[in-house]
Amino acid sequence: MNCRNCGTEIADKALICYRCGISTTEARFKPHVPARRRRTSAIVIVVAVVSLLVLLTWLLLNSPAG
Repeated sequence: MNCRNCGTEIADKALICYRCGISTTEARFKPHVPARRRRTSAIVIVVAVVSLLVLLTWLLLNSPAG
């Protein structure tokens, strides 16, 4: 069998070409790629929580003492 990339003669049962390193077969399955987290959502939530805490603190400090 010949390598499909470089044409080197390789064994029929070879998994990779010893000369160029390319795989001799197609992958049977695709590796699991974890979904990307939405970073902007997390940032928006953090900003909202911090803003709420600042507002509550301001209201508590400026409320009339009773």
